[in-house]
Amino acid sequence: MKTILQKDEIILHRSAKMVPVKEIGSEKINQIITDMIEAMSEQKDGVAIAAPQIGISLRIFVISGDLLKKALKQDHDESQKKHKNQTGNLVFINPKIIKSSKEKKKMEEGCLSVRWLYGNVNRSTRVTLSFYNQKGEQFERGASGLLAQIFQHECDHLEGKLFIDKAEEIWEMSEEEIRELQKK
Repeated sequence: MKTILQKDEIILHRSAKMVPVKEIGSEKINQIITDMIEAMSEQKDGVAIAAPQIGISLRIFVISGDLLKKALKQDHDESQKKHKNQTGNLVFINPKIIKSSKEKKKMEEGCLSVRWLYGNVNRSTRVTLSFYNQKGEQFERGASGLLAQIFQHECDHLEGKLFIDKAEEIWEMSEEEIRELQKK
């Protein structure tokens, strides 16, 4: 069982290092990704996780494939339709936001490293991300809605920023309250 570090850990407030492209696909990097997925899946509300959250200062994040499928079902954006049949977890190595919409929206966020605190963060409604996949292939992927929010949240982690650093309002919810909301 991998421990998810909490907000006071120094590594969460430092910019993560780039993964050397020649190391992508190596046993070491694949093990880190496996550890990240394991840590995320142990949390019922785990949506995505960045490597620093498990104590690894590398620019990697993973999004839960199950969550992505649900999120894209609710996303009515035509540009996302091609991704609606996505299965499995998505791995992003050395991600960089290369475009952000000027249009922003307040979005509610929480974080596995800031347990039980939630807040409203002003996020771009659309972003484009450049990244490598687990095979070392480089891609660009546009996103809107929840997926754009996740891209921005996880890239913030890789820059040493937590959502509470940007949130306009912060409140606390119990695990029980969260379970009740998820049932709705």
